[in-house]
Amino acid sequence: MGTSPYQALQVERRDRVGWLIFDRPDVGNAMDARMIEELEAAWLELDGDPEVRVIVNTGNGPAFQTGLDMKQLSRDPAALREQSRRTKRAELRLTAWHNQVWKPVIAAVNGTCAGGGLHFVADADIVIASSDAVFLDPHVSVGQVTAYEAIGLTRKMPVEAVMRMAFTGRHERIGAEQARRVGMVSQVVDPPERLRDEAQALAEKIARNSPAAMAATKKALWGALETGLTDACRRGAKEMMAVWGHPDQEEGPKAFADRREAKWMQR
Repeated sequence: MGTSPYQALQVERRDRVGWLIFDRPDVGNAMDARMIEELEAAWLELDGDPEVRVIVNTGNGPAFQTGLDMKQLSRDPAALREQSRRTKRAELRLTAWHNQVWKPVIAAVNGTCAGGGLHFVADADIVIASSDAVFLDPHVSVGQVTAYEAIGLTRKMPVEAVMRMAFTGRHERIGAEQARRVGMVSQVVDPPERLRDEAQALAEKIARNSPAAMAATKKALWGALETGLTDACRRGAKEMMAVWGHPDQEEGPKAFADRREAKWMQR
């Protein structure tokens, strides 16, 4: 087995499921310059692997993700300038959505998710959480503006719930069950140590489906979040038509009729 090219992340494959795991547990998995660089490479690696059909994102240690490691970045002016430039130009490369990953992505939140860590919740397709997970956005408590993360969350949650989290800052935390009630997560896993097993099981269900159909579906649904209803339907129709004639559309009904697992083509 070769040496991993990653130092701040773990990238693994488990059957047809790829895992992208934050691996700086001693600092709450905060993003330093190396992790920021590795995230783009890791997302693209897993998205480009034809054997991987679903990606799970989680963290090692007691925290899922706690945002930028400003102490480390302050010691690396070039990296800080580059991240500031990307932030200013809305050219972030942190999440699956930032990197135009069209495979389904599950965020498995295993503990504290704070500040910039909310990027990965907002930009995942499905979010599940351990029963001891907590969410907070401390930006305003340290004189900073919350924008990208909160804006992304308004696509998943009632606006008032996002506003409350944004304005209470570090003085109020959202527990896992409350996060489920407001639509931030779709499943709470108890006991917490079963989170990865549950994420793998969910990913394996999803991985049974047509990669081409799922990619087109994801493009259609995410596109709908950026446009009005009529334009969204038109864009969705284009994604649907792009798959017309694809071998999976013939294989799916045949496999169903034969009561067997479908043999999908790679995306």
